[in-house]
Amino acid sequence: MTDTTTATDELPSGRPVAFTQAELDWTPWLEPLAESELTERHWTGLVDRARGKNPYFRLLARDPEILAARTKTDKDIFYNTKTGLPRAERELAAAATSRFNGCIYCASVHSRFATHFSGRGDDVQRLLDEGVSVDLGARWSAIVAASVALAATPVRFDATHVTALRDVGLDDLEIVDVINGAAFFNWANRLMLSLGEPV
Repeated sequence: MTDTTTATDELPSGRPVAFTQAELDWTPWLEPLAESELTERHWTGLVDRARGKNPYFRLLARDPEILAARTKTDKDIFYNTKTGLPRAERELAAAATSRFNGCIYCASVHSRFATHFSGRGDDVQRLLDEGVSVDLGARWSAIVAASVALAATPVRFDATHVTALRDVGLDDLEIVDVINGAAFFNWANRLMLSLGEPV
């Protein structure tokens, strides 16, 4: 995978090899539960019944209590925006982390959300096309740099990243939101990359 591929590049199998904001599907390498196999325990683990249509969530539903904790954490990080970082920048942290980790599927989802909530589709696309070192302006670049440092290895994220985030106007709650979005997707990328592939 290189930064010079275009969004339409794919393998003969239909697997995309370039980062894109287009909506992708995901196919598991392990057999997910069939919808007909889902019990009340599974539905409780899914949290949102609509997720029963998704093979990724039906695969994770094999351990419904863990899935419930995962889903509630995800929803709190990205949807609980009464205080802290605006939704667009939470999505930016997830998109940058996914771009760094090579998770084409997660990057597509969270780049679309970052575009939707920010209106900065061209900048989001530049992140996908040019990589995590692209200059997106002081605030977004600081968020991307902090997210990528945390994704590379947690100890690489240090006081210099916190200072850079404060220098562009983020308060403590907003900095925690950057950390949460990047840390959650650092884990989620690895899970998706080990269980299946985008198509």
